[in-house]
Amino acid sequence: MFRTFKEIEDYVFKNNIIKTVALANAEDDNALEAVVSAKRKGIIKAILIGNVLKIKELLNSWNENLNDYKFIECSDELESAKIAVNLVKTKEADFPMKGLMMTSSFMKAILDKENGLIEKGKLLSQASVVEFKEENRFIIISDCAVNIDPDVDKKIKITQNAINLANVLGIKKPNVAVLSALEKVNPSIQSTVDADIIAKYDGFNNMGSICGPLALDIAISKEAAKHKGINSEVCGNADILIVPDLASGNIFSKGLVFFAHLKMAGVLNGIKSPVVMTSRTDTPEDKYLSILMAVLQSL
Repeated sequence: MFRTFKEIEDYVFKNNIIKTVALANAEDDNALEAVVSAKRKGIIKAILIGNVLKIKELLNSWNENLNDYKFIECSDELESAKIAVNLVKTKEADFPMKGLMMTSSFMKAILDKENGLIEKGKLLSQASVVEFKEENRFIIISDCAVNIDPDVDKKIKITQNAINLANVLGIKKPNVAVLSALEKVNPSIQSTVDADIIAKYDGFNNMGSICGPLALDIAISKEAAKHKGINSEVCGNADILIVPDLASGNIFSKGLVFFAHLKMAGVLNGIKSPVVMTSRTDTPEDKYLSILMAVLQSL
């Protein structure tokens, strides 16, 4: 089981794993810097799509050998995203990555019914993989970026996607906490009703225990759960936190980065290949960690 991003990186190095990323609109200094970092470490090759002149200027400023990269000229961001996706479908690349473009353009290419990467019957969802230093392990938070206000059926699919991701990290039977503002069902708070339904659902694969609704403090702290009289093996041992909606998940995950300075990688689930779709405010290190997760997912 992986417990840190360094352990994942060491595993990739040890097994001499090299994947190819297709970076759409690569004239993005942060995204391109992350790709350069991953290339220098020997874990990827890169196809760079977009304004080739600007891309080469950036690479030259970092003293990169241009012969180490492939370039595709493209002036339209949607077309750039489509090219990246097509390179994955034709197996010329292992996963696409979002560069300097609107998320909507990138997602349009990913979600295209005929030429995109969606798996039939699957729900596209996002997960944030957080390195929880205090306990030397990963915690997965989902969905923080794709499904705005999912109903209970979508939340069940989001949960299974997160379980599958936990399995990739070597967590064979992950514990799931379905979050809300409190631990009792209140008909006035829909997230508590949904959490109760999800916790009683018996169709999940490769899962340990599940409990909900749970407030965040109870999910993370055994002492808090004990103090409130909650007895569940999930409490204090949650591997996955299912948030009520995109707003709460987005605020929570960004708070962990900007206040607690925890390392985090964003991942998309429910698709045919890994996808690197990071926030514009993510640092080059954050983007590198997302590339690292995509490499692991593609094995």
